[in-house]
Amino acid sequence: MKNRPKYRKIIEAAVQVIAENGFHGSQVSKIAKAAGVADGTIYLYFKNKEDILVTVFQEKMGQFIEKIKEETERKTSADEKLYTLIEMHFSQLSNNPHLAIVTQLELRQSNYELRRQINQVLKPYLNIIDQIVQEGMEQKLFREQLMIPVVRQMIFGTLDEIVTNWVMKERKYDLMEQVPQVHQLLLDGISGIKK
Repeated sequence: MKNRPKYRKIIEAAVQVIAENGFHGSQVSKIAKAAGVADGTIYLYFKNKEDILVTVFQEKMGQFIEKIKEETERKTSADEKLYTLIEMHFSQLSNNPHLAIVTQLELRQSNYELRRQINQVLKPYLNIIDQIVQEGMEQKLFREQLMIPVVRQMIFGTLDEIVTNWVMKERKYDLMEQVPQVHQLLLDGISGIKK
């Protein structure tokens, strides 16, 4: 079912409609119209609008996380992996501004149950960060005995806040130009290595 063209069209339309109208202003009929399908077709794939939002996040973040995993696994040193993680995080969202708006603004306004489901989707991404930190300690590139949960929150929180700020400032600057400085600041915090 997930490979059906109508399903894919609905997902893409939902990202655009929610980004342009906000979650609460995005009626199922608007999503259906943007996808070029009848309103009832939406309900063949989704229970309701909340289900669409969670599915959009699962689908898009699943692809996002998979690409980051593939790219970081191509690197050998933890500091290169960290750079790649930052670069991929920023590039995937800067290349899809509608998705950035949905992930950074609309998902924050969702109810507790939606946020719980969203947190489940993010777990594999947080695991990638944990693995990079662990490898960095083992490679003696990062300080020994770092508290991985704290470092994970520092890294994810930094990237997340930078993208949110970029979205809030209406994407008036190049997010990718931030990558080297963000990488260096995070490295300074966990390693003391100067690049």
